[in-house]
This record gives sequence, structure tokens and C-alpha cells, in this order.
Amino acid sequence: MMTDPVSDMLARIRNGALARHDRVEMPHSNLKKHIAEVLKSEGYVDDVRESDGEGKKTLTLVLRYGRGKDSAIDGVRRVSAPGRRVYVRYDRIPRVRSGMGISILSTSRGVMTDRQAREQKVGGELLCEVW
Repeated sequence: MMTDPVSDMLARIRNGALARHDRVEMPHSNLKKHIAEVLKSEGYVDDVRESDGEGKKTLTLVLRYGRGKDSAIDGVRRVSAPGRRVYVRYDRIPRVRSGMGISILSTSRGVMTDRQAREQKVGGELLCEVW
């Protein structure tokens, strides 16, 4: 039984990037899919695929690399966890690495980046940071 699927997703992404894998696979959930779509729109991953296999849906992220196999993702950090939820107002959303990274929030208007949340003036649960 997995207690924190989002932390598992972030660990798989971090480990896959450090091991220079082309892609990472994980069990599917709607929240993970939305987080992956945000990562794709921000240029951290190349593609997000869903597949049905043996009765279980899986989510596959194709990781992005630059020249010399440098990963687009230098680091990820889980902020809000099941035992310690972190909620922020739009005007208190922290900047990640002086604006060089993103925060991903779950808001009443869906999963979005810190920049989008500030523009829409909406706060929410601060899921993770990516840089």
C-alpha cells in the first residue's frame, strides 16, 4: 500500500533523471497526470503517455535532456505531504530558486504552476517544487 503516490512519482522522476533513463513509468492517477501535464507544458518532460496494461493504467513520462545528456530536471522536492499539508494564498506563494524553478499547486481551478496561480489570484495546496 502506497501512502503518498505523489512522492513516489517525484522519486521516480528524480531517480530516472539521475540514471539518465529515457522515460519513467508509474501507476496512473488523475492528480499524477495533471502534474505530468504541467511538467510537459513547462518544458521539464518531452511527452506524457497513458496506457492500459493488464488491467492497470500506467503513466509514462518521456524525460527531456539537453546537450551532453544534462537533464532538464535538476531537482524536485515534495512540499505538502499527507501528514503535513501546506496551503498558501496566492500572494504568499514562494519563488523557487529565485524564479529559475516552479512550484506546482493544486487549486480550486485545477493543478497549475506558481506563476499561473499568481496571475489568476488563486491559492491552494503547494504540492511540490521543480528546478
